[in-house]
Amino acid sequence: MVVLDLTVPGGMGGAQTLNALRELDLEVRAVVSSGYSNDPVMARFEEHGFRGVVRKPYVIDQMAEALVMALN
Repeated sequence: MVVLDLTVPGGMGGAQTLNALRELDLEVRAVVSSGYSNDPVMARFEEHGFRGVVRKPYVIDQMAEALVMALN
């Protein structure tokens, strides 16, 4: 289980990181997180390989819900 930030200035973002992780483990479960709620990955996270989504800023209940979604 990983929680990945969609946008990492100067680094690999969440979608790129998930692709790299899939090369190591096809069963990796990932939640995408971002403050950019209008990004297409956030709107259609499952199409991009993520199993959950949480928008920033978030509270613990929202993170817990995203984690449960990703684990099921």
